[in-house]
Amino acid sequence: MAEDIRLMKGNEAIAEAAIRAGCSAYFGYPITPQNELTAYMARHMLTRKRTFIQAESEVSAINMVYGASAAGARSMTSSSSPGVSLKQEGISYICGADLPAVIVNVARSGPGLGGISPGQADYFQSTRGGGHGDYYHLVLAPKSVQEAADLTYEAFDLADEWRMPAMILADGLIGQMMEGVVLPADRDLAKLPKRPYAVGHQGETGREINHVSSINLVPLELEASVRARFERYAKMKETLVRFEEVQVEDADLVLVAYGTSARVSLGALQEARKAGLKVGLFRPITLWPFPEKRIAELAGKGKRFLAVEMSMGQMVEDVRLAVNGKAPVDFFGRTGGVIPTEDEVLEAARKILGK
Repeated sequence: MAEDIRLMKGNEAIAEAAIRAGCSAYFGYPITPQNELTAYMARHMLTRKRTFIQAESEVSAINMVYGASAAGARSMTSSSSPGVSLKQEGISYICGADLPAVIVNVARSGPGLGGISPGQADYFQSTRGGGHGDYYHLVLAPKSVQEAADLTYEAFDLADEWRMPAMILADGLIGQMMEGVVLPADRDLAKLPKRPYAVGHQGETGREINHVSSINLVPLELEASVRARFERYAKMKETLVRFEEVQVEDADLVLVAYGTSARVSLGALQEARKAGLKVGLFRPITLWPFPEKRIAELAGKGKRFLAVEMSMGQMVEDVRLAVNGKAPVDFFGRTGGVIPTEDEVLEAARKILGK
């Protein structure tokens, strides 16, 4: 079978990958810079005879995701920064009910309404469990349209495997840019993983009715469920961490960046190498779980770090926690929708290296 190669916007590639992954229910509300994603789902979910609903608000959308997932559907929503803020209570409920879902944040600049230009200042919200209570969920950060499609496609399986939401955190530039993408194959809906914990289907399974909820008014029982969830998180930290390294082994300075900032940093690395500067790049792909062990190993080898972000500095805190004082960690960032340039990152690296 010939490869299905297309020139697509990141938003559209995410949507098409979700459909091919078996997304059977999408609930969203329009917000820039992810509107192409919702529009694509509106056109193509209905032609596949699947569920598409433009909800009356982001709050409604995430709770529809909750209900559809509890009923056994592969459900998804997408939004951008302020919209994802409105979804946080529902995300906490979904995590508390141990349900899978896929949530896409095509992040813009903030705080508040901010602007519609790309931003990476949603890192804390995404990786710390932005809602209430003790919980985390998987966070995947693509650097390209191809990776946005691939990670979205895989996110549905990972959400099912770990029974939690999987978030795709893509800044606005990745959502809006156009690149060539090889699209994945269509999944057979009949062969998707079964969810024996879902509500309904009593006649099909012959079991008692399941009740899906995040509430438990017995403190010791609630504590036990939270502790069990954190044991699952510990397993994820051992098995699910992903990252990319470029020329880190001989590097005196390692740039740490994700998404668009990683693309810029790679260009800065190439220019630095031409100038004889030993600069490497470490790109986290899973922002949660964060690749802290590998960064700690590099710190133990005497590497110095420069975190590059489109924010005032958020991921840099995880880098510092991982380094744990073993090596210097510097920061360079632009915010307000400003994208750092290769020259700016190179200049920051030169200052650190004294060259």
